[in-house]
Amino acid sequence: MRKILVIGCGGIGSFLIPLLDKTGLYKIEVYDPDIIEEKNISYQNFERVDINKNKAQVFDSRYPSVNGYPYLVLTDKQLQGYDLVVCCADNIDIRKTLYLTDGINWLDLRAQGRTGIILSFLERPELFTELSNGPEGSFSCQGSGWEGKKEDLHYIHVAIAGLGAEWMQRWFNKEQVVNHKLINI
Repeated sequence: MRKILVIGCGGIGSFLIPLLDKTGLYKIEVYDPDIIEEKNISYQNFERVDINKNKAQVFDSRYPSVNGYPYLVLTDKQLQGYDLVVCCADNIDIRKTLYLTDGINWLDLRAQGRTGIILSFLERPELFTELSNGPEGSFSCQGSGWEGKKEDLHYIHVAIAGLGAEWMQRWFNKEQVVNHKLINI
């Protein structure tokens, strides 16, 4: 069984985790200090009964392969000991720590509005910053102009979660994978 760390279980992570759990191939640890808010219900994989609960702990109670913790990732030591670290957080500092930590395999999944990216440790390091700059410097699922209206929701984060799960399956099966993939719909 592969040991995975998922950092962030909001827009992307909340759809990625159930996909990984269904396979039974992964032991998943999830770090996310965020609490579920009313606004999250329309575009994240949570229910109304989850409001005011910690996101990671909801997944811990919902899926057998998940251990969820309300932690931030602050040091490179927290990233050690996993077969793969998957970043789904909207925090640029976590990404910088991820990119600069030697000896770990990682996958960075981001979405904002109608743009998404998959960026892996396999890419040339000099391209990390260029490839990972979102319109606001950090992807956070909904576009910067989103005012909470359901008719203006974007769903690229769901597509990125699916593509991330597919990348993981292929990589663990030692099949060819892309170093990065930028999607703009």
